Amino acid sequence: MIPSALPVAKFSRIRYSVPMKPQKDSYININHTNTDLYQHCTLCPRACGVNRHTQKGFCGCGDEIKAARAALHFWEEPCISGSGGSGTIFFSGCTLKCCFCQNYTISQENFGETISSGHLAEIMLRLQEQGAKNISLVTATQYLPSILPVLDSVRPKLHIPIVYNCGGYESLDTLHMLEGYVDIYLPDLKYFSPELSQAYSKADDYFAQASLAIPEMIRQTGAPVLDENGLLRRGTLIRHMVLPGQRKDSIKVLHWMADTLPKDSFLLSLLSQYTPFYHAKNHPEINRRVTMYEYQKVLDEALSLGLTQGFMQERSSAREEYTPPFDLEGIR
Repeated sequence: MIPSALPVAKFSRIRYSVPMKPQKDSYININHTNTDLYQHCTLCPRACGVNRHTQKGFCGCGDEIKAARAALHFWEEPCISGSGGSGTIFFSGCTLKCCFCQNYTISQENFGETISSGHLAEIMLRLQEQGAKNISLVTATQYLPSILPVLDSVRPKLHIPIVYNCGGYESLDTLHMLEGYVDIYLPDLKYFSPELSQAYSKADDYFAQASLAIPEMIRQTGAPVLDENGLLRRGTLIRHMVLPGQRKDSIKVLHWMADTLPKDSFLLSLLSQYTPFYHAKNHPEINRRVTMYEYQKVLDEALSLGLTQGFMQERSSAREEYTPPFDLEGIR
């Protein structure tokens, strides 16, 4: 049962045809981390080439796993959270520099605590014991050399899907590493325009990279598969958040989806929750919330293009209380 103090994000279907802390000495021993990939880092499209054993990459991370929260999360799409919550692990750092990021304390300011691979394995199993419907890895790319051995170690005991929740800015080489590990991809597709992606996320090649990455995700997962309770067991769910003043860019994103991706090969989640966090105030054109008119125009376009498999979001979800508290819950 969801505690009454927790607000539940309000999603609606676009169409209804688819829906005790462990002791340190008990941590699983994992000794086969592939740290070579940290030596000249090319895990994300930035390919900064930094030796992360001795310094931090563009993502702000070294060679040790750092996370800020691991708990049941009730604010995702219904097919991800269900009634019991998603077992969500929020990792510190990020390969993007989104000026409006609602999770900026961990993505940009790098808040979190260093944990061992063994501790991470215990966290995953504990979340499963707490009733998590899946294990969702949020912004995990920068730690993959350490995370993949963890997934190998827990595979015999983990009986729920692995969700890879990312910003969509992924390299094909890294996605190939993930094949066979991920059941559900949950990427953003933030922008079509390179000018916008550079201005707001410091990545002028965002669409160029995401437009290669998302078809690969779909290839790996296949078409969405939901169980009898409407929970996603396998598939790709693409999120697009409508930004204020940028509905034309959103419409271009939708047209790319309709023209490029096989019909019924993915779910769409069209988000209205934009809230001007972090440095959004430095960009007056996005220093406000999205209007109902803007969101409705984008939603109407999605429907006219036949993008009806997925979710729309009520505008009341654009509230700061939907951002989880990054207080090291489940980490310590």
